[in-house]
Amino acid sequence: MLEWAGIPPDESPRRGGPAGPYLQSQRLELYAQAADTLVRTGAAYPCFCSPQRLGLLKKEALRNRQPPRYDNRCRNLSQRQVAQKLAGGPKPAIRFRLDEEAPAFQDLVYGWNRHEVASVEGDPVVLKGDGFPTYHLACVVDDHHMGVSHVLRGSEWLVSTAKHLLLYQALGWPPPRFAHLPLLVNADGSKLSKRRGDLFLQRFAAAGFLPDALLDLLTNCGSGFAENQMGRTLAELIAQFDLSRITCHSALLDLEKLPEFNRLHLRRLVSSEAQRGQLVGKLQALVEEAFGSQLTDRAVLDPGYVERVILLRQGHICRLQDLVSAAHSYLWTRPAVGRAQLGAISEKVDEIATRVLGLLEGPATSLTQDTLNAELKKLSEGLDGTRHSHVMQVLRMALSGQPQGPPVAEMMVCLGPNEVRERIRKVLCS
Repeated sequence: MLEWAGIPPDESPRRGGPAGPYLQSQRLELYAQAADTLVRTGAAYPCFCSPQRLGLLKKEALRNRQPPRYDNRCRNLSQRQVAQKLAGGPKPAIRFRLDEEAPAFQDLVYGWNRHEVASVEGDPVVLKGDGFPTYHLACVVDDHHMGVSHVLRGSEWLVSTAKHLLLYQALGWPPPRFAHLPLLVNADGSKLSKRRGDLFLQRFAAAGFLPDALLDLLTNCGSGFAENQMGRTLAELIAQFDLSRITCHSALLDLEKLPEFNRLHLRRLVSSEAQRGQLVGKLQALVEEAFGSQLTDRAVLDPGYVERVILLRQGHICRLQDLVSAAHSYLWTRPAVGRAQLGAISEKVDEIATRVLGLLEGPATSLTQDTLNAELKKLSEGLDGTRHSHVMQVLRMALSGQPQGPPVAEMMVCLGPNEVRERIRKVLCS
């Protein structure tokens, strides 16, 4: 999905790179080496506590309304006890000793911080019995071996940074700079969670939202820019981003604004001839999918017609999918409209239809919205006792089968003179 969003990683399992391998399962030897170094220097020790014992410790702490913590039982085992347990039981986990005072560090967002984790936490597991690391060891080992200079991550890891700095210190490695970013939160202030299925990127992509629009919205909700503005491209976001402008305040993700952001970015694509061609292809596929066998006239899939639809409707839609909604079905299929429906609007259906057909036959008539608006106004004025609004209602119903919709002149330009004639004649014959 990073590729879809237009922000592919420079290095990854798929792309490769100089610091690979990039799958944790292929880096287990690196984690084991780091854990061995920690054990050998006394900074870590094997833990033989069973999941059942750890579960009881957690349950007891919660019963006493205390935060769960490991009681460091295995840190004081003798070498003989360790050897006996290694010989007769499953492979142990490795825990890191939280003995030393955690160093203060300057976070690039939150400023100077110090967290005495040893006073509130038990010794953390850094390598599990199956050989896989926990995040604490993995992030330190990976960032060191990959030459990471700056770590930008969520503010929920701010307290854990003390443990990570102690690990860097124990391994003799220089730490990177840290910048902890404020969290995006829901409208009710709760943290965004992957447990909410509707927040997966696939959902937004399938719904027709553009990656540039989503990035634009996310950056507008947060900070890091001199000012918030809608419609920035990825290149503009990159050029304008300033780490020193990130604030500590959580950012409210207002997804109700996404359609409007998408409208702006969709119009930008429409304005590009090359991008517009891609939109035409996507809309053709959407029309095929939405209407299928209902397409009695496949001329509606003609690229020129589809492009005309996009150009005329671009300011009124938020997504391409909007153009295959029920409100826009008249663009692709002829509506089933009876003469009686039009007669309920005006008694002069025949005269209105005859005059509009005559208007379309005129060789000097240029089928533009401005021209049509003027001609339809004159046509209405020539009908005694008939209001212009009734003429428009009759034409809108005849052309779209709907009482509301785009301006009639726009409908006529979009459908084209031949299709407009066919629909009017069809109603007259019904």
